[in-house]
Amino acid sequence: MKRVYVNEKWCLACHLCEYYCAFANSGETDMVKALKDVAISPRIRIEQQGDISFAVSCRHCTEPLCVKACISGALTQTDGVIAIDRDKCVGCYTCILSCPYGAVMPSPQGAVQKCELCVNNAQGAPACVGGCPNRAIVFEER
Repeated sequence: MKRVYVNEKWCLACHLCEYYCAFANSGETDMVKALKDVAISPRIRIEQQGDISFAVSCRHCTEPLCVKACISGALTQTDGVIAIDRDKCVGCYTCILSCPYGAVMPSPQGAVQKCELCVNNAQGAPACVGGCPNRAIVFEER
């Protein structure tokens, strides 16, 4: 299965991946209308540790602890992709606590959010990959 991978040596910490992610999940067709004067809520985020910067996003684990921890059945795994049914999420945050990578986070819309590989956005590849100017983020099978 293809997954998002990040090469920390190439990450510039420009945060463009976050903006492309937020835009792809906004439901808007115009990036300016979607993001101008709005606090973005991307499903990928840049972290920095000293000189190293890297993107944190869902790794779509083979044995996902977040899915096992979800008490409402809102998190499911289909064809390797872990997705959220926001209507089922009760906001208990057990998935957030159980994710060893910190990739599940609270959503401003009430449910939790995480990378779902842009499967609902019909782009073919996650938006963060296409938006990375240095190609530090890739979508490939390893």
